[in-house]
Amino acid sequence: MVEAGKGSLRRIDPPFVALGPSGVAIRDRIKGLTPQDEKVLRLVGDHLGSLAGKDLKARCAAGLDHDSDRWAERKRDLTVESSSRWAGSITKTTHDQWALARRSQLAHIRAMEAGVRTIAHRLSLPVGSKGSKKAPGGYHSAQEWFAKSRRLGLLSHRLERARADFEAGRVRVVRGGKRLLRNRHNLDAAQLTETEWRARWQAGRRFLQADGESGKQYGNETIRVTPEGQVSIRLPVPLAHLANAGHGRYILTAKVTFAHRGDQWRDRVSANRAVAYRIHQDVDRRRWYLTASWTVPQVKTVPLEAARAGGLIGVDTNADHLAAWRLDEHGNPVGDPRRFGYDLSGSIGHRDAQVRHALIGLLHWARRHHLAVAIEDLNLAAETTREKHGRRKRFRHLISGMPIGKLRARLVAMAAELGITIVAVDPAYTSKWGAQHWRKPLTTTDRPVTRHQAAAVAIGRRALGHPIRRRTAPPPHDRSDRAGHRTVQAAPETPRRQEPRPRVPGPRTRSAPPARAANTGNQDAQHRSGRPTEHTPLTLSL
Repeated sequence: MVEAGKGSLRRIDPPFVALGPSGVAIRDRIKGLTPQDEKVLRLVGDHLGSLAGKDLKARCAAGLDHDSDRWAERKRDLTVESSSRWAGSITKTTHDQWALARRSQLAHIRAMEAGVRTIAHRLSLPVGSKGSKKAPGGYHSAQEWFAKSRRLGLLSHRLERARADFEAGRVRVVRGGKRLLRNRHNLDAAQLTETEWRARWQAGRRFLQADGESGKQYGNETIRVTPEGQVSIRLPVPLAHLANAGHGRYILTAKVTFAHRGDQWRDRVSANRAVAYRIHQDVDRRRWYLTASWTVPQVKTVPLEAARAGGLIGVDTNADHLAAWRLDEHGNPVGDPRRFGYDLSGSIGHRDAQVRHALIGLLHWARRHHLAVAIEDLNLAAETTREKHGRRKRFRHLISGMPIGKLRARLVAMAAELGITIVAVDPAYTSKWGAQHWRKPLTTTDRPVTRHQAAAVAIGRRALGHPIRRRTAPPPHDRSDRAGHRTVQAAPETPRRQEPRPRVPGPRTRSAPPARAANTGNQDAQHRSGRPTEHTPLTLSL
């Protein structure tokens, strides 16, 4: 779909209903652990973590030569020191880590290639030359040109090295995370002591997760949780002497009670359906948590036509808030706009809570009015590159700080739980056309409309299938040639654009309808110079 207008516009994809989540994850604190329970959890996690590190090293060494036979060999080696199911969980996690690192490596190569192309293009232009909307111009000064020429050499060297690693199948993965590893050399900047860092490092490298298996008791044989909340762990072979139950199992004194989606979880474990579990420690809070997860089929909630019925809510995503406006089925704004703010400063937990709180307010508003939510299908991965925007550091930081991926995933998951449909639209020109065509008409003396609120109207109209751009005001009634003809409603190449608009059945006003001639749409019938005029024949009488 392409909206007609002046200039060359890129193709605009049609809106679509976003698919629901593919999985569910719930978490609960393991309360009431005894010192013996914590000791067993640490010993099991450290032992399995060391096995996971060795297996990851073997997988990275295999590179592109890895196959199913080597996978089976790795699993047999781990089974001797743990169990068959623990070995299966470790090897599967290792494979997922290697595949994720491989995809990240390819994305890094694509980003460096874009940077090299941009720098080479700008270096080829004269210093101080202006750019266009599609391509940047030359650099501002000779000093900047020289600095960028050196950066081009550095990026080219890094690109060659990354390509060589990718072709050879070499990836670099750190169990526990590269950020935590680098903090070891910058403890003062991270505001950590060596003891605190060591505790986080050990907690991040422990392995206490097991995949579910349908048909087995309570859906998991390795980490088993009963519907009453009793947690038991199958101990590895070297730690079997710590078992306090039969078949080499250790039963924790504490119990878990999932408050969120607890009924769904109990239905699954009662039916012996697969549930995956992960036990991890929060060092700062000195707490242990259990996360349960399972997969669900991705389905569309309702068709697009049903989601449009009755209107919807258009939402514009920004760095610090969500701008929303309700629209009826005809694309007209209804009521006042809403703003759902969030603060992305502080810790990861604080930022996550802020995004979740804003989405809760938005979805509850949509649920009260039984409306769908329209949001842009944003992908800002290419917009965060350093070379594309040059000196615009604030703009780059603004784009990098927008929680697009997290917000989109959370919105889809939370909306599916409340039965709300999410409609994704193409983000092209929504901010520009919204501010151009909707900001001024919607602004009143007591309600100033921002650019983001006008963009929300544009997003909602595109989701409803209506054009964003409005007709320009008609020319003065006294002289149509003084103000010119309207050019927004139809492009010059539009067929039959000079003909009148189709007549809507029914009276449009309470006045008497004017007499309609048969040739109203004929240009020759209008009162113009050089053209015949329609005359009514006169009856001659004597």
